[in-house]
Order: sequence, then structure tokens, then C-alpha cells
Amino acid sequence: MNACPHSSIGRRRVAAWLVFALGAAALPCAALAAEPAVFPEKGRSIRIVLGLAAGGASDAQARFVANKLGEVLQTPVIVENRPGASFILATEEVIRAAPDGYTMMYAPSSVVAQNPQTLAQVRYDPFKDLTPISLGARGPLVLTVHASVPARTVQELVAYIKANPGKMSYASFGTGTSSHIYGEAFAKQAGLDVVHVPYKGGADAAKDFLAGRVQYYFDAAPNAIQNTATGKVRMLAVAAPRRSAMLPDVPTMTEQGVSGVDMPSWLGFYGPARMPAPVVARLNAALAQVLAMPATRDFFRQGAYEAESSSPAQLAELTRATYEQWGDMIRKLGLAKQ
Repeated sequence: MNACPHSSIGRRRVAAWLVFALGAAALPCAALAAEPAVFPEKGRSIRIVLGLAAGGASDAQARFVANKLGEVLQTPVIVENRPGASFILATEEVIRAAPDGYTMMYAPSSVVAQNPQTLAQVRYDPFKDLTPISLGARGPLVLTVHASVPARTVQELVAYIKANPGKMSYASFGTGTSSHIYGEAFAKQAGLDVVHVPYKGGADAAKDFLAGRVQYYFDAAPNAIQNTATGKVRMLAVAAPRRSAMLPDVPTMTEQGVSGVDMPSWLGFYGPARMPAPVVARLNAALAQVLAMPATRDFFRQGAYEAESSSPAQLAELTRATYEQWGDMIRKLGLAKQ
């Protein structure tokens, strides 16, 4: 006897429903498996990559933050120094890292705002290859001069350099960095014939500067303060729109007749592109907590810097604005990519 066609259709419908039901039942398990693990995993280290040698001001700030961040997140946070190539090595390492929150960098604004516009070997796009996490600090660069140079003001330094054309040199913590561009801007504004000597970071530059092998230097404020305390160098001016509250007796470059050398400087935390939003939010919240601590603020202020956090969106906006500001200066100076 032939099976009823309606029974056959019914069986097919039941089979199809069973396949759907079994698949739907499996969905919660699949979804749970796809969810990221709790961040950070207990005991797993977070790296803060720094493109400068150990011993400089940025290194000290990064290590202080790393220590406090480890306490907040209850996991080890270490600083890894990767100096050289004006922060390019460090930046590329972060870009290549897994976007899981366990690798980020503490970088000066030059890494995202100047290097891509001044260095031919830069292959990264700061807007596509990095994830902004939080601002870290703001602080000025300071024009410092070796004590062997008989100048106590910017104008006296200009006069001395002009009396010794081609014999004076200035240090920077890397080609394409703000210390280099400020040096070029100063030379162009004042009509100076000087030699640029790039280093792999503030600590390396300080060695030759303190020894008098280079005569002046647009240095990070913490380094400038530390070096001035040796009696071997003097601070002449801050490269900022206004005087620093921590260095009230040091006038600005503009006050001393040299305009255009007054861009604000800052440092921020970035991770690789495509970091999960919950991980970014966790790191941002932890950094905000650390940077708001009185101990952190006091430590940064010792070097004339202000610890300051931001939202990821605010850092992204600041990155874009600073990139455009430095781009204008670079074009006016006629600096070609090197």
C-alpha cells in the first residue's frame, strides 16, 4: 500500500523543524564561545611599548603609569623600550601586534602628527593603523643651551650663532620629531646657519648635550629641568603658546621675538587597529583612574607636565587637529620627507 503523500510531506516538515530547532539550540553555545574572554586575563602581562631609550622623561612617565595601571587592572604591566628610527620601530611593532589590548604604546604627538609627514620610511597611517585609547600628558618643550654658550636669552643665542655661522649644532630626539621641527623653525625664523644632530631619544641626546658636543636643544620639560639642575645647561624659553605654570620664570619663544615655535606638545596611548570596543573602554577607564591619582599628577608636575586623560574619541580628534597644525608648519618650512 502506497504511503499517503500528506504523511510524507508531514515527515519532511518535522525533519526540517528538528534541524532548525537543533541549530537554534546550538546558537547560545556558539555565541558564548565567540564572546571575548574577560579582559585582562589574570596574570597575563600588558606591554607598553616606548620608542625611546630607557632613562628619559617619557620612559619615567610610562613606568610610573605602568606600575599604577598594574595595580588597577591587577595584572603585570611592563614597559618595553624599542628606541630608534624616530619611534618607527616601536610603532610598527604595536601595529603588528594582536588587537587584544595586551600591547599598546605611549607616544609623543610627533609619532602620529609629524613622522608621517616628514619621514619617507614611515609606512603606517596614524588614522587607519592605530586605535586611540587615551591622552596621557601635556607639557612644553624647552629651549636649553649649554653653559659654554654665553647666552641667557633667545636673542643673545641668535646673536652668538650668527657670529659663529656653521659652527653651532642642535640636538633632537629624532629626525622628524617636534624637537627637530622646532629647531628648523627657529633656524628659519632667525636666519641661522646651524647643524642638526638627531639622536635615538632624550637620554642619548642628553649625554652629548651635557658634554657640550651639541650647543642647544629643544628638550622635553622634565629632561630640561633635570639637566639644568646639573649646572651644565640653562633654560632660555618654553616652546608653547604661554608660560608653563611649573616654569613661570621661563618666557616663551614668542615673548623673546621668535614666533611660530609655540605648538603644544602631548603624549597619548594607542593600540593596534581593530581593538574591541569593550577592551578599549576598559583600558581607557583604568588609565583615567591612574592619571587622576594625586601621586601621578605630582610625579608628572615635577617635570612640568600635566597628567591628563581623555576619551578615545577626544584623542582621535586631537590627533587629527595636531596632524593638520604640524602639516601647516612643515609645509611653510619647506621640509621634504627624509
